[in-house]
Amino acid sequence: MFPLHDDNPTQDTSIVVYSLILVNVLIFGYQTSLPNFQLGEWLENWALFPKELIANPSKHAIALLSSQFLHGSIFHLVGNMWFLYLFGNNIEDRLGHWKFLFFYLICGVIAGIGQVVTAPTSMVPMVGASGAISGVMGAYLIRFPRARILSLVFLGFFVTAIPIPAAVFLGLWIAGQTVYAAMANPSLPGIAYLAHISGFGAGAIAMFLISKFSRAK
Repeated sequence: MFPLHDDNPTQDTSIVVYSLILVNVLIFGYQTSLPNFQLGEWLENWALFPKELIANPSKHAIALLSSQFLHGSIFHLVGNMWFLYLFGNNIEDRLGHWKFLFFYLICGVIAGIGQVVTAPTSMVPMVGASGAISGVMGAYLIRFPRARILSLVFLGFFVTAIPIPAAVFLGLWIAGQTVYAAMANPSLPGIAYLAHISGFGAGAIAMFLISKFSRAK
């Protein structure tokens, strides 16, 4: 399944979502302009290496933030930014601009820590906004479970677009991530499924607590 759009309008302009997309695109543009020897140094400085973080947290903790703005390819970037645009605008609308930015970054940090804990000796660089965006998706599941997401569904050679409840779409997505995580070795190069799961869980729990607190006031 691939999401096209939802039926969940916003009340305000998603300033932070648009700004995050712009920053990610600009950084990727700079990253791709670097020659190979400088790109390696760039990744050493700003990507997240689990073993290095474990060995020297005070020196490498910044990578929990900086790695969220690096991407491995144009497809990695475009996919992440599309999911951020689709799910992030409603969460920013719900939380407000500054709270959303804090929420987004913290989910990304927790996602990174989740991956580091499961692969503490790995020297595979972690890059990408998907951990933070997974947190946004977890929050969307809690806050807007009945929203409809028009999605492309691939059935062999047959492709169709159907509206799917957010609870179903996101439930299947996180279930898939969990299955893939169980089959993957987190110390080897590849998709950081455990970061996705950690970020998603953090976002869902945070939104549950926020919603509960708001109702109690």
